[in-house]
Amino acid sequence: MIEFIHSPDDSDPSLHTHLADETDTLALGAALAPAMAAGLVIYLQGDLGAGKTTLVRGLLRGLGHTGSVKSPTYTLIEPYVVSRLDLYHFDFYRFTSPEEFLDAGLEEYFSAQGVCLVEWPQKAEPYVSPADIEIRLAIDGDGREALIRPLTDTGRQCAIKIAKRPAQ
Repeated sequence: MIEFIHSPDDSDPSLHTHLADETDTLALGAALAPAMAAGLVIYLQGDLGAGKTTLVRGLLRGLGHTGSVKSPTYTLIEPYVVSRLDLYHFDFYRFTSPEEFLDAGLEEYFSAQGVCLVEWPQKAEPYVSPADIEIRLAIDGDGREALIRPLTDTGRQCAIKIAKRPAQ
């Protein structure tokens, strides 16, 4: 079961949790699913192997997707139409310059019609849309530490929904 630790500062709506294993990472993704809304831009931060794609797999499963979920490292984008949402999973790891974002015509995906999940967003700056939420995954021994940090009012509303979800 995923339990969040809230910041002692009431003005900081960030959520923190420890993920003991892959099952916990999938559960965190599933916990995010009910809070998703069209227009959200979520940055997924973390080193290679930190669990970013696993988190997306859990989120998609939480939305009812039963097909495969693969990393978009070589394709740049994996689109999914699930439940009530269009979800776009991006990975800019292989970009050698930010202009590749423009050359690929990816800005159209950030038009508020779907949810954009972005791995390695710093490689597309300043062209990629700013995040509503940043989810940072860090390797910690055999597990992971996850920090969900809302960056906009929309992101804060999403974090509130995540924090108030029923226990899983």
